[in-house]
Amino acid sequence: MSHYAVVDPATGETIQEYPTATDEQMEQALAAASTAFREWSKTTSVADRAALIRKVGQLHAERADELAKIIGREMGKPYDEAKGEAEFSAAIYEYYADNAEKFLADEPITLLEGEGSALIRRSPVGVLLGIMPWNYPYYQVARFAGPNLTLGNTIVLKHAPQCPESAAALQQIFDDAGYPPGAYVNVYATNEQIAETIADPRVQGVSLTGSERAGAAVAEVAGRNLKKVVLELGGSDPFIVLGSDDLDATVEAAVEGRFENTGQACNAAKRIIVAEGIYDDFLDKFTKKVLEKADGLAPLSSVAAADRLAEQVKRAVDNGANLVSNGDRKGAFFPPGVLTGVTPDSPAYKEELFGPVATVYKVSSEDEAVELANDTPFGLGSYVYATDTEQAKRVADKIEAGMVFVNCVGAEGVELPFGGVKRSGFGRELGRFGIDEFVNKKLIRIG
Repeated sequence: MSHYAVVDPATGETIQEYPTATDEQMEQALAAASTAFREWSKTTSVADRAALIRKVGQLHAERADELAKIIGREMGKPYDEAKGEAEFSAAIYEYYADNAEKFLADEPITLLEGEGSALIRRSPVGVLLGIMPWNYPYYQVARFAGPNLTLGNTIVLKHAPQCPESAAALQQIFDDAGYPPGAYVNVYATNEQIAETIADPRVQGVSLTGSERAGAAVAEVAGRNLKKVVLELGGSDPFIVLGSDDLDATVEAAVEGRFENTGQACNAAKRIIVAEGIYDDFLDKFTKKVLEKADGLAPLSSVAAADRLAEQVKRAVDNGANLVSNGDRKGAFFPPGVLTGVTPDSPAYKEELFGPVATVYKVSSEDEAVELANDTPFGLGSYVYATDTEQAKRVADKIEAGMVFVNCVGAEGVELPFGGVKRSGFGRELGRFGIDEFVNKKLIRIG
């Protein structure tokens, strides 16, 4: 059986298998990317590359319907969300097309002594390896490929094994946009081949979005070979509710924050932390809304993903947690649920639950809310809802995370940096910071 296959999670049907790359094909991909860097990157301007990435964005928008149907087959994403992902990816490419020249302009440095001048000139570093996940097959690639191709780096891209059709569709888009062979190369590689690729001297950096385990494995190989990495890993984001002028709206926001992509988002609101004065009302309203999600809920990405979540929930209940759920597990379809009574000695207290199950906690003070929010190995995103603006700002400052959203969910934007701290990884994507990761900030000092 091939390592790469489209298996519809709704039916379990294997739709198509794709041949895994041979070692010779991997060498051809690396050689092509290296050649493209020398011959294409070195001879094109930022404006030239911005025009190409703009075309990539246009093709995403034009093909959004087709792209949406593909990932529906691959990982079960509902059509509207899938089309929205393709369109948001288009906006990312357009953003870098619009802003690349500004972001990459020479940066003068004021000399403290001596005559002459000094500046920082930003330039590409070479071939980059991208290792992408299944939960956002287009968006994750756009965050990585958009800034780096515009900068002039070339890309070898390994997608998740369950996303070979979308990977092929992306390769076609870059080809149709006019990129030369090797500028963007999709590979259906094995983990062993990827380890060898990271070690290859032609590769200058690695970007991975995925699990802690995958991030640690990639970082280990990259470290031994002195390669820079950007890692966007898991998250167990807190959703802190300290007060609300409209509890129904706050509950809706919590449900929206938890259930995007059927709960399979690294920055989903996974731990709901509520002040005791409104806890009972919040929990009642929130639980009802969660249970309503059972009607029409999409499947998880695979039966294996549902198996993992079921095991985690069972361990939580076995350790004393209370589960309120609606419906029965059927293959990759997982019933939505709410866990309460999860204690610090429960495995679920420290784990990331990747699916439509929320954990709700009651706290007696602002300090307790912050302490609970930070009592996790992760530090990706977070949410704070409060009626007191100063309190919200104070809590936001205290949260140990790469991102804090105050009184809003779904507020990510192409201009806003995305990334985390602690075991959620390091480095940033999107915005101005996303184009500044794999870049040579070359000092030119003129006497």
